[in-house]
Amino acid sequence: MSTSARLLVLSAALGLVSSLSAASGWLHWRGPTADGVSPAKQKLTTDLALGGPNHRWTYKAHGAGTPVIADGRVFAMCYYGENGEEVEEAIIALDVKTGAKLWEHRFKDFISDTVYNRYAIGAPYVDAETGNVYCESVGGVITALTRDGKIIWQRSMMEEFGRLTFPNGRTGSLITDGDFMYAKAITANWGTDGPARSRYYAFDKRTGELIWASTPGTEPVDNPFGAPLFADLGGHRVFYVGTGCGHVVCINARTGEPVWRFKFSNGGLNSDVLLDGPGKLIAIHGKENIDSSSQGRLVALKIPTEYPTGPKPVILGKDAELWRNDEFSAFSSSPLLVNGRVYATNANGTFTCADAATGRTLWSEKLGADQVHASPAFADGRFYVPMHEGHVFVIEVKNDKPVIISNNKMEAGTVCLGAPAFYGDSIFIFTKDGLHSFGPKATAPIIPAAVPPPAPSKLSTAPIVALQVVPAEFALYPGQSQTLKVWGLDATGRRVRDVTKEATFAKFIPPTALVKAEVDAELTGSTIKAGPAAKLSAGSIQAKWNNLAGTTRGRVIATYGHREDFESLPLGQKNNEGTDVGFPPLAWLGARVKWHIFEKDGNKFAGNRLDSLLFMRTMNFIGGPDMKNYTFEADVMTDGNRRVMSNVGLVNQRYLFVLAANNRVLEISSTHERFHATVPFEATANTWYRLKTRVDRDKTGEGGFVRAKLWPRGEPEPAKWTIEARQNKLHQHGAPAVYAFSPQSMKRVFIDNLAITANE
Repeated sequence: MSTSARLLVLSAALGLVSSLSAASGWLHWRGPTADGVSPAKQKLTTDLALGGPNHRWTYKAHGAGTPVIADGRVFAMCYYGENGEEVEEAIIALDVKTGAKLWEHRFKDFISDTVYNRYAIGAPYVDAETGNVYCESVGGVITALTRDGKIIWQRSMMEEFGRLTFPNGRTGSLITDGDFMYAKAITANWGTDGPARSRYYAFDKRTGELIWASTPGTEPVDNPFGAPLFADLGGHRVFYVGTGCGHVVCINARTGEPVWRFKFSNGGLNSDVLLDGPGKLIAIHGKENIDSSSQGRLVALKIPTEYPTGPKPVILGKDAELWRNDEFSAFSSSPLLVNGRVYATNANGTFTCADAATGRTLWSEKLGADQVHASPAFADGRFYVPMHEGHVFVIEVKNDKPVIISNNKMEAGTVCLGAPAFYGDSIFIFTKDGLHSFGPKATAPIIPAAVPPPAPSKLSTAPIVALQVVPAEFALYPGQSQTLKVWGLDATGRRVRDVTKEATFAKFIPPTALVKAEVDAELTGSTIKAGPAAKLSAGSIQAKWNNLAGTTRGRVIATYGHREDFESLPLGQKNNEGTDVGFPPLAWLGARVKWHIFEKDGNKFAGNRLDSLLFMRTMNFIGGPDMKNYTFEADVMTDGNRRVMSNVGLVNQRYLFVLAANNRVLEISSTHERFHATVPFEATANTWYRLKTRVDRDKTGEGGFVRAKLWPRGEPEPAKWTIEARQNKLHQHGAPAVYAFSPQSMKRVFIDNLAITANE
């Protein structure tokens, strides 16, 4: 199926969008200017006592992020439940006056490392031009909705782009600018994007088509959390953001070109950056510094004021620092810039102020034992400062010193992880136990006047100097097609006009490509079609127009009827042990650096690589996220002995089926914290088994059974399932994948004779 068909579009997206009017309010988790500062005079209360005279309402749900508010509606990420299957993440829409729920969509976590209840650590975003709402679940599913809760499109970052998962569960916030919606992830995709890196993705905000993907940094060490901050740079539209590899980067928002980067930390950067006028950027982190053993730093950088020419990204060195202050340390709390002062909540629980011109610390006020995540905000001349221990402080600065106006304790035993949000005379605080609205109860909440919407993006009239092919990446099932569009861009990356009908198209192998491969599909004009018998493959397509060229890339992926015995794959490479090996299909996400093809006794099979501890666990998707009602089976084997063996398995419809040989069980999970079932199974090392998996819905269409069989290869298939587990709410669809886990990279696992068949 083509990428556009696989967006899981549930309605006529463009028709929905055209009927919507603009939105105004607190649309971004950090407010209208994306810096945590409210520009309006709002007559806000300083009394945030639960049950007090200014407590308007509470919506009972767990939250760890910040709500956004548009035109009388509150949108927030939250989760319900405490344990096991009952835990579900959700996006909710509430009435701003009463807190009554207007609609919600729930998301079940899948195939993630999320521990405990680290859900909803992020915020939705409302696009001012269309009023559409964007959110990302902890499982990496990006959803675009109308303000009334109708899904427009979805993308599964894990299953489509190889998004990696992390225990902290941080998703952050999506954001739009112009016609695009931007997301970040650490991904291990395919080809040049195969190595794991912090990447940024631009999607068409109306259709979900991928516009570009950008890799601005180096090998990541953490899951980055910060949101992009947009600005103009010499006629170009750019954004600034921190990466998982410890850099502050600048990226061209229209083309994805990395513009410059500055190495700031030995850990990932999770706080949003600030701009202090032209040519000055302020950033903070809480990890180990690159030039000392201390942790944490606040820095001001002298950044380019013109768009650089020549090779990019430009590497900024230490001489770009205007000043630094190592008294600041924030892991994911973002700073404020107010009247020439920088304010931040530090990891040690202090609220600290520095002079933005010199970086010198002016004062520090102890508010708590520590601070994990929540960011302060500024409104009506006061700072609203949530702290990890569940207190929200209201602070004024008088005579350049902090004065605590109120100290408001939220629910007993709760924590505050999100930033405050403001709308009219209302203040919103999300704790782990509820979303609270505060404001004068004597009168109805003030609804602010609508702000004129941003002008729709206009096409440039400048000369075309570059081409942009959309989608930037596609995936086809055999028998499916994808129609490409080619935009002519001006020198700043703005679109000039559609030149698709005038362009020519051909398969293309970049001269720098390590793998000289083509996608197994035929081109007819701007349409590329995979035949019914197309093989798993990947490659690039080049569009040419008027001596200019642009490229897209795509894959033919597995679907119902797919079989793989690896016999057609060549060897001819040497691994680190000197063994003759080959590589798995290029269309497997992130697989070339994690799997090899081996041959023994005239039979070829796949085995996971052991040359890096980083890759001792791998999950590689081979199909699409809209697949459902299929049986996925393969031969599986683990190397080792009774004391040391490894785990091997398959993913079917967002469930992981694993022969956990060391544990002597066959197990099924979606995530171990949410859903996990096992039965005893004594596996023998270096023995092939057949693993067969299936997911079946019951008559309700919502619940059903997750099933697997495991038996020695060559023996008759048993009539009964080895394991059956019921779920009240099944995952309704999901991509197939292969899985391996070799603790300490000691013993390989092997897979052969994969088969995907549609259930009857």
